Parts: sequence; structure tokens; C-alpha cells
Amino acid sequence: MPLPVSNSRIKLSSGQIFWREVGSGPHIIFLHGSWTDSSDWLPVMDTLSHEYHCLAPDLLGFGESDQPETHYSISLEVECLAEYLKALSLQEVYLVARDLGAWVATSYALKHPEAVRGLVLLAPYGVEIKAGHNASKGKQGSWLAQNALLVRRLLLLLYPLAKLLGCHRTIDRLLLRLERLLSSGVARQILFDRRRAEIEAELLHDRFDWLKTQVLVLQGETDPPKVVALCSAYAQLSPQVEVRIVPGNSEDISATTESIALQIKEFVISH
Repeated sequence: MPLPVSNSRIKLSSGQIFWREVGSGPHIIFLHGSWTDSSDWLPVMDTLSHEYHCLAPDLLGFGESDQPETHYSISLEVECLAEYLKALSLQEVYLVARDLGAWVATSYALKHPEAVRGLVLLAPYGVEIKAGHNASKGKQGSWLAQNALLVRRLLLLLYPLAKLLGCHRTIDRLLLRLERLLSSGVARQILFDRRRAEIEAELLHDRFDWLKTQVLVLQGETDPPKVVALCSAYAQLSPQVEVRIVPGNSEDISATTESIALQIKEFVISH
């Protein structure tokens, strides 16, 4: 029988943080990705909650957490995470995170190595990949973020013709990406709407040698090339990183819940 999930809020110096919590045992903190919130992790938390204390906060500016008018960055999210864990007196935690959340989690582990027992990451941002783009997809992604409304209008105008020609599915995928860009101004700011020099200063390459925490990167069998490249880039930066292949697409957590939960459980048991 599933355990009840509690919803809580706490006031921190940067704003109020909302989180979901269930279970007891070793502490596992789940950090969501760029275009989602903590609810993304609920299926995995439900699977693990009988053996582990699972907490999933909405990062500052996301979901039901406060969205203060401020300059968002990875550093700000790391500071907020540190204050949140300290306020709850949580020590020696495991961090499970995807894409933007993985960038925050790894940065936190680098800054607070004594507080993290291990990292489990999916599609981890924060590194350069062979195509020459960083986790924010570089200039192309920045241009799309800045012109999302215009591009969306143009695609909607083209949609009837595309449907007649049988190529509307490509437009469907583009529209979904645009909706995500438009729905999360904070993710867009962190990934795209900052000076290139500021984004590069928060990339992880030059600091990976300092990483003392064991890292497990989960890569799906059907992950797109960009995600595969991100996983490979992490693995090449440190001997602390192990990549394991899981069935399906790691970006679809609801469809890969059992395999992801099993990998997390095995990692926690061995670390």
C-alpha cells in the first residue's frame, strides 16, 4: 500500500520552499529538471518510500516554491538547497536529480562534500558536449528562448498545412518545447538569459577533479543523442562517475520508474 505523501513549506532567506515528503530511512533528496517540478519524482518516491526517507523540493522559482524577482543562477539554487537541508537538519543525504537539477546537485556536492553520500543523475546538465553546446544548448537554444512567442505563432500558422502534408508531428514536438520554454521563466533565465561568461563560470569541468562523491549516471537505452553525449561527458571528467544503461528513455520517469528505483536502491545499499 502506498504511503501518504505530505506537502510542506518552509521560509528561507531567498523565499518560501515547497516540498513533498514520504517514508523513513536514509535520506534521499530528489531534484527536478528544467521544465518540471517535484511531482515528476512521485512515482519513484512511492516505490522507495517503504525503505527510504524521500524528499522532493521545488527549486526556488519553480512549481509551488516562491518566485522572487531576483537574478537566478546555479549558485543561488545551491545556496537555497544548502539552507533548506540545514533547516531540516538533514545530513549525509543522497541526491537524485535530472538535467538542471543534476547541475545543482553536482555543484552542491562539490561545495559540501561532507554532506553528500552519493549522486544519482539523469541527463545531467552543466558540462560541455562534443557538439560544442553546453547544457543550455548554446546559441541556438538562446535564440529560440528569446524568440519563443514569435516562433510559436509561426508554427501555429503553418500547422494546418503541415497536417495536410503529414509532417505535423515535427511541429507538435517543437510546440511542446516552446511551451516548456514559455512556462518556466526561471529555467529560461538560468539556461539561456544570462551572459555567456556567467554560464561558463558555473560549468563543472574545471572543478570535477575536486569531486569526492561517488556518482551514478543513468542513461536510457533510447535516450536522444544529446542526453547520451551529456552522460558520456560526465563519465570522462572523473573516475568517480559510473554510467549504467537502463531500459527505455530516462527522460520519461513515469515509464521507467521501476528500473530507476532499482538502480537508486542498489546504489544506496552499496554506498
